[in-house]
Amino acid sequence: MTHSAMPDPTVRIDAETDADAAAVEGVVLAAFGPGRFAKTAERLREHAEAVAGFVAREGNRVVGSVRLWPIRIGGTAALFLGPIAVEADSRQAGLGADLVSACVDQARASGASGILLVGDVAYFSRFGFEPVRDVDLPGPVDRRRLLWLPLATPSVSGPVRVIG
Repeated sequence: MTHSAMPDPTVRIDAETDADAAAVEGVVLAAFGPGRFAKTAERLREHAEAVAGFVAREGNRVVGSVRLWPIRIGGTAALFLGPIAVEADSRQAGLGADLVSACVDQARASGASGILLVGDVAYFSRFGFEPVRDVDLPGPVDRRRLLWLPLATPSVSGPVRVIG
């Protein structure tokens, strides 16, 4: 299932499997480098188990990935999206948008209250994400990049913690 306007027939978006773990780690490491381990978003994810993950495959090769993580914002169960990683030579193909769309579709189908992420509002607003003010991650974050996609719950507030 590819969501871009000009789908590449050689690339498809699939649910991540256990067999994809090493390839996903390679794509994420190439995209973000070891500095990602110092980021608050990564610290949040390190003690959680993803509830869903998607990969972009070119043939049998994983060229992109994204995951959804269970969190609680104040008293509201929600999902945390990230990291989105696409191999450098595949970044202009719209795969990042396809991966985000797969997560949004999954979250809607699961009845999730919404999705939180740290990202660029100019990029993510096309999916319906909007800045959220009263949400506190457990570490430093550029508050202008903290975004919420309201699905079943219009607004959230409070501290963020992983579920599980």
